[in-house]
Formats: sequence, structure tokens, C-alpha cells
Amino acid sequence: MRVLVTGAKGQLGHDLMNEMAKRKIDAVGVDVEEMDITDPGAVDRVLGASGADAVIHCAAYTAVDAAEDNPELCKKINGEGTENIAKVCARLDIPMMYISTDYVFNGQGERPWEPDDPREPLNVYGEAKYEGELAVEKWLKKYFVVRIAWVFGVNGKNFVRTMLRLGRERGKVSVVNDQIGSPTYTYDLARLLVDMIQTDKYGRYHATNEGLCSWYEFAVEIFRQAGLSVEVTPVTSAEYAAKAKRPMNSRMNKDKLDQNGFDRLPSWQDALSRYLKESGEV
Repeated sequence: MRVLVTGAKGQLGHDLMNEMAKRKIDAVGVDVEEMDITDPGAVDRVLGASGADAVIHCAAYTAVDAAEDNPELCKKINGEGTENIAKVCARLDIPMMYISTDYVFNGQGERPWEPDDPREPLNVYGEAKYEGELAVEKWLKKYFVVRIAWVFGVNGKNFVRTMLRLGRERGKVSVVNDQIGSPTYTYDLARLLVDMIQTDKYGRYHATNEGLCSWYEFAVEIFRQAGLSVEVTPVTSAEYAAKAKRPMNSRMNKDKLDQNGFDRLPSWQDALSRYLKESGEV
């Protein structure tokens, strides 16, 4: 099997490439230098020549606040770029896996989001990822839409790194305590996605590490595991000024993984412990 991975230099793409190398799966990693996904001709040429049997599409515009000021660019990458890939996958008759987000929902309530719940994005980034989902569903029958949240991995910027840097620099941080979700370690996620792409169990899925927390609770656990004495102050979303509206409810139901024979990811606390060692932060 040969799999083409977009966004291969990102947090998830990096771990996907490593996971497939471990399993001796032939992987072709591309980033914007090799294949600009907003250029239909480039996508057609590179993907067509790759000999890929499947695509895992990780490349995305992920700057949530900046997207509010750059809606056209965000939608060009996350919406049109995804559609460019979906069209070529349809022509080649190969499956596509699209990495999406809980931001496609409205972020309200406390009930965990089901994979087939109505999608009502609450910011530009969410709208753009929703447009990507629609494009995949329009062009393909053989597709996976996998929604993730609160991502951290060794190859890139993330909340854990930011907290550790701020904690060491300042000795105190303020973190929102009214947004609830589940962190996702890209190393664990990559193993699941490689399992999935080798099957024909298509559809929408949710995949995060097990367990729920607020960003505040996440930060407290980061400092505890890192052995740092940092004063963490809980604040409300209203007190924490951000350009893009964030979901209060990022809980996601992952029963569909069980129903299709896929292993759930370990607890987020366990994932954090392994990440801190792997990244050299402790």
C-alpha cells in the first residue's frame, strides 16, 4: 500500500510518516513546497504521479484567530484545497481521509458531539473546515472524516509547549476554565489513522485521547507532570480576549471507533506523560 500524506511537516503529518515507516508502509509525504493544495493543476499532477492507493489529508490553515482577519485565505486552503484533493481522489478512485475538527459544531451545551450531528460552525476556521467536509462528501464515497481536538505533538507549536515556556518565563499563567474537551496526542492519533486507512470502514469519526478536562485543568496537569511550580489562575472565556469565538463544549462521542473495531486512544494524562519524555521537556 502507498499512502500520500499532505501537511507532512506538521505535528500530525510528522507522526504519520514515522508510524508508516515503522510498519513498512510506503508513504509519500508532501507539504506546500511539493504540492500547493490551492493549485488544482499541482494537485492533479503530484497526486496523479504519486501512485498512491489512499490520501491522508492533514494540511490546513490552523491559525484560528488569524483566520478572522484572513477568511478568504483560510477558506481557500481548508475548503477549496480540500476539494482539489477530493476531486483527484474521485478520479483515481482512491479513498481519502480528511482531518477535521470539533469546530464544525456550535460549541454549545454539554452533550458529547455525535459524528452525524448538525454542523454549525462558530468561527471562520470552523466554517472553512466545514466546507472541506462538504467537499469530501460531495465528491467521494470512499472517505473518512476524522474530527480531532486540542492537538499536541513533538513536531510543532502546541498548548503544552506554550504553557511550559510561559510557566518558566513568568512563574504564573491564566487559563480558561469553561471550555471542556479532550487533548489529542498526535503519536497516538497517527497509530489509529494508519489502522483506519487500511480498512474500508468509511464515514465520519471522532478521535481524541480518553478523558475530559478544561484548558485550566490541562495546564495544571502539565506543570504537575513537568515538576514546575507555576501559579495557574482560572479565568472565563469572557475574561480571556480572543478574536475568534471558541467552543465551550468540545466533548466528542467516540463510540463509532468501538463499533468498527478500532482501539480508542489512551488517557490524555498518559499521553501527556509520554509526550513530555519524547519531546525532552522533562
